Amino acid sequence: MIKIEFLTMPGCAHCAAAKAILEKIGPDYPELEVEFIDVAEHPEISGKYMLMSAPGIVINGKLEFTGGVTEEQLRAKLDEVKGG
Repeated sequence: MIKIEFLTMPGCAHCAAAKAILEKIGPDYPELEVEFIDVAEHPEISGKYMLMSAPGIVINGKLEFTGGVTEEQLRAKLDEVKGG
């Protein structure tokens, strides 16, 4: 299983774009478990990962991306985690 914590903020355009990528590739990774967390409602999560720019994508407890991600970057990281 790969656990993703998707850290988002209301009205964040980069968050919406990253979420669309995640939804697009999700079927290719059935082992994904995704939790969406609004850091405006849970600022302690933002502090825990020292998030400076939304969205934040935490994979298996490690902040991997901030401020956006491309489909290629996300696929590469998920393939790396899946294989490791």
